[in-house]
Amino acid sequence: MPATAPSHRFYALDVFRGATVCLMILVNNPGSWSYIYSPLKHAAWEGCTPTDLVFPFFLFAVGNALAFVLPKMEQMGHAAALTKILKRGVLIFGIGLLLNWYPFIKWDGDLLVGKPFSTLRIFGVLQRIALAYTFAALLIYFFKVRGAFYAAALILLGYWIVTGLSGYPAPDGSLDPFSLEGFWGTHLDRALLGTDHLYKGEGVPFDPEGIASTIPAIAQVIFGFLVGDYIRQKGKNTGMVANLFVAGIVLWITGMAWGMVFPINKKIWTSSYVLYTSGLATMALATFIQLIEFHGWKGYWSRFFDVFGKNPLFIFVLSALVPKTLALIRIANGLDEQGQPKYTGPLGWFYENLCKPVSDKPENGSLLYAIIIIIIFWSVAWYMDRKKWYVKV
Repeated sequence: MPATAPSHRFYALDVFRGATVCLMILVNNPGSWSYIYSPLKHAAWEGCTPTDLVFPFFLFAVGNALAFVLPKMEQMGHAAALTKILKRGVLIFGIGLLLNWYPFIKWDGDLLVGKPFSTLRIFGVLQRIALAYTFAALLIYFFKVRGAFYAAALILLGYWIVTGLSGYPAPDGSLDPFSLEGFWGTHLDRALLGTDHLYKGEGVPFDPEGIASTIPAIAQVIFGFLVGDYIRQKGKNTGMVANLFVAGIVLWITGMAWGMVFPINKKIWTSSYVLYTSGLATMALATFIQLIEFHGWKGYWSRFFDVFGKNPLFIFVLSALVPKTLALIRIANGLDEQGQPKYTGPLGWFYENLCKPVSDKPENGSLLYAIIIIIIFWSVAWYMDRKKWYVKV
C-alpha cells in the first residue's frame, strides 16, 4: 500500500469515478432484494434503467484513467509496459475469482463446510473489468488512438453480426438470437465453462458477465480512453466541454437508433447498449467538468464522491468482503414452516430490526439500509484518503 497520492488528473474525473463506485455500492446492497425502488432495479431483459448505467460508467471511467497512465507506460519500454498491463489484468481477475469463492466456507445445517471449486462461478464484475481493461489497453498500446477507435468500431459491428446470425432455438422452438436461450454467448459459456461455473440468477445457467458479452465491453473501455485522451490533450477550455457534449449526444442517439435492430440490453451487453451508455457517460462527465472545473462547484458533495474515486477497486472489493464475512455469523431468527430454526446475520438483523421498521413502505427501509452501508464504506474511504493510503493494483 504505497503512501503516495495518485498522479494529478482533472478533479472532475475523480468525482465522476467516485460517484460511480458509490452507486455500485447502493444498487448492490439493498436491505432486501424483494423491496427495491424501480430505478434501482436492472431491466428484466431489454431496456436500460438508471442501475444499468452503473457498470458501463465504471468501465468508461477505467478507460478515462488509462488515458492518463498509458503515456507513462509507453516511456517504460515494450517489455515493462506489457508486463504492467498483463499483471494488472491478472491480479484484478484473480481478486474477482477469489471474491466469488470467499469466504471459502459455508453453513451446511449446523456445520461449516468448504465451498468446493467445482461449483465456483468463474466470471463476475471484477473479471469483466480485468479482461476489458487488458484487451483495451493492449489495443490502444499497439494501434494508438486512431487504431483503437477503428478496433472498437469493428468489435461492435462484428458482435452485432455474429449475434444476429448465430441464434439458437429456444425450448419452445422459437428462434430469437437476442433472447437468453437464443444468445450464442449462453451456449458458449455452457460449453467452455460448464453449467456449474455459471451464474444462475436468471433461473437457468447464464452469466451476464460471460465470455461473449465481455467482448463489446472492451469497446466501452476504449471509448472511455478516447474521451479521457481528448480531455488530457485539450486541457481545461470550454470548447473541449462543448465537443464532449456533442460527441455524447451523437453516441447516445446512435445507440438508440441501433437499438431498434439490436436491442439495448445489459445482460448480453449489446453494441447499441455500449454506444447508448457511453454517450450518457460522456455527457455526464462533461457536466461534471463544466460544473466543477469551470464553475467551481466544489464542496461537501464533490468531496463525498471524491474519496470513493481515490480507492475505487479497494472500496468495491471491501463492500463485498464485509457482508460475506458477517454472513458467517448466525443469529437465531425463529422457526421455518417445518419447525426448524432459522438464522440471519448481523447485517440482516440490522435491517430487520432497525431499518425496516422506520416506514410502512418496505422500500424505504431497504433504501435506508443501503444508504447506511454507503456511509460506512465512505468513512473507510475518507480515512484512507486522509492517511494518504491509496491501494493500486
